[in-house]
Amino acid sequence: MKKYTSLFLVLGLFTAVTVFSAQAAEGARQGLRVCAATLAPSLLPFFVLSNLLSALGLPDLLAGGAGRHLAKLFRIPPAGVQAFVLGLSGGYPLGASAVADLRRDGRVSRDQAERLLAFCNNSGPAFIIGAAGGVFQSPKAGVLLYAAHVLAAVTVGVLFRERGPAETFCDPAPASGGGIPLSFGKALTAAVTRAVTSVMTVCGYVVLFSALLGLVTPYLDLPPVANALFLGFLELGSGVAALAGLTPAPTTLAAAALILGWGGLSVHCQTMGVLAETDISCARHLAGRALCGAIAAVFTYLAALALF
Repeated sequence: MKKYTSLFLVLGLFTAVTVFSAQAAEGARQGLRVCAATLAPSLLPFFVLSNLLSALGLPDLLAGGAGRHLAKLFRIPPAGVQAFVLGLSGGYPLGASAVADLRRDGRVSRDQAERLLAFCNNSGPAFIIGAAGGVFQSPKAGVLLYAAHVLAAVTVGVLFRERGPAETFCDPAPASGGGIPLSFGKALTAAVTRAVTSVMTVCGYVVLFSALLGLVTPYLDLPPVANALFLGFLELGSGVAALAGLTPAPTTLAAAALILGWGGLSVHCQTMGVLAETDISCARHLAGRALCGAIAAVFTYLAALALF
């Protein structure tokens, strides 16, 4: 039954793109502009450097110091702190990519990887403070949105941690032959290759969803905030951009926080692409993103009442 449902859905989309090819093409062009101007320049260096950091021993370094305290808070292996830090600094879907790398290298179990995925794949400060703050023409709004995003991610991490008696959360034995070679030259080559593949996958999903949005946006007649939420449910950048020109009031900022925390179906598809060669399920990722968006929206609304 699921097979036929998917088949009819894709046939319907194929027909729509064929009949309304001009609108779909314009949407795709907009997606390509976003990829060329924002995603590729910002994501590629982060992907390359995160892969290098993993190969050169960042998980082991984070196993000590503050990383050990975070590991205890979230009840995850110390190496999992890498995914949390990279996810909050690099943006979607870098956190998911870091979790996938840890799983491939045998540093975390499948259950631990799925718990990590619930709160480690986040929007980054460059996009939230730069793009979202720029939409409201208020750096203060961008900082508030990012702070709420971080607090929401920490809250979701605590909610998704293992229950019952505390355990010693040690890294499992590394998988035989896993990981990137420790030679810097080989590690760099492998990191660049993997990063380019990941960025191309991300951009492919953005262009696809932008083309599909191009089919419906000319016919939408919703209030501005509702329109932004609808677009943001599907694609993050389009949802945030739809808030342009609105006053940074508690309601509009909470809507932006909800969009940023949820990430959009496009981000979820990007995440599935990143995890394609692992045994990690996306179910907890979906639940985590929904919770993160809702919690960030509440935090943002309450803080904005005092600040705006």
